[in-house]
Amino acid sequence: MARPSWDEYFLDLTETVAKRATCDRGRSGCVIVRDNRILATGYVGSPPGLPHCDDVGHLMKQVIDDDGQVRSHCMRTIHAEQNAICQAARHGISLQGATLYCKMEPCRVCAMMIISVGITRVVAYRRYHAAQETREMFAEAGIVLDVVEDTLERYEDQGPSSDQAAE
Repeated sequence: MARPSWDEYFLDLTETVAKRATCDRGRSGCVIVRDNRILATGYVGSPPGLPHCDDVGHLMKQVIDDDGQVRSHCMRTIHAEQNAICQAARHGISLQGATLYCKMEPCRVCAMMIISVGITRVVAYRRYHAAQETREMFAEAGIVLDVVEDTLERYEDQGPSSDQAAE
């Protein structure tokens, strides 16, 4: 058996973390590390004390992309990246100089949080349909973005499909 690289190891762990997710549309996990040590993890779920999709259903909203495509998003939960960053903040853990591992490229809001807390590298397994702005912000902020598989992550009720990865 071949020993996995650190990136493979931490990306694999995101799948285990995702098993705790409470929204079946985008079961996603996040692992944040520094010096190959785990600092925080997060998964898609509602904030503590609020109802979860798996218990009460989704809170769906339509979002219109810049290109006019209408997509459906569940607004009941916070993203895995946001959850991991919040967990670190709750426990007083600095994320300066850390690497974040996630299922797909972060959305714009997650990207702003990642920049704000000083994370310097993001490793995503796949592309995200609305990540062009994220890529631009990361480039401007000097954050390295590595995407392992150049395909779009798809999930239920996302909206129109695309056969190609985001540009």
